Amino acid sequence: MPRAGLDAASVVAAAARLADRDGLDQLTLARLAAELGVRAPSLYAHVGGLADLRDRVGALGVAELTEVLSEAATGRAGREALHAVAVAYRAYARMRPGVYAALQRAPAGDEDERQAAAARLVGVLIAVLRGYGLEGDDAVHAVRLLRSALHGFVSLESAGGFALPLGLEESYERLVEMVDRGLRDDRVGS
Repeated sequence: MPRAGLDAASVVAAAARLADRDGLDQLTLARLAAELGVRAPSLYAHVGGLADLRDRVGALGVAELTEVLSEAATGRAGREALHAVAVAYRAYARMRPGVYAALQRAPAGDEDERQAAAARLVGVLIAVLRGYGLEGDDAVHAVRLLRSALHGFVSLESAGGFALPLGLEESYERLVEMVDRGLRDDRVGS
């Protein structure tokens, strides 16, 4: 019988906290069970194992990041929307490092709900890119470029990959400016 007050949502929330605190690779069923004060086998009443748990943490991250980026972009267009989204993206990755890592992984199973959530996240970015006149395949390529640039920076930052004594804020601003210039360049998409 599952412990009173423990359900799938609370298990995933606890797993997300553990992943943020200790790192996604440190998230195990045994560690989570200890954190929740239950035995590891009791978690199977709520999740289908470690891969399922990590998928659910990733799905939580996709939903949270979609909301954060959507709020950042609301009422903005073009460079202003891009900048707001970039700042929000970095802040989310810093605030939720374990969840951010989980949302980067493809689901272990065929998960239609997670794919739909990922499509909503991409939809927010495509809406931002409409301010640059990008549609269709050009917008998809631009989303990939934007995601690669932002993810690359925040990943290097979280791994301690920037050791030179220059401010990271200015470097990030320059990255966003370079992306903005590239998106405005009339060669994009041609």
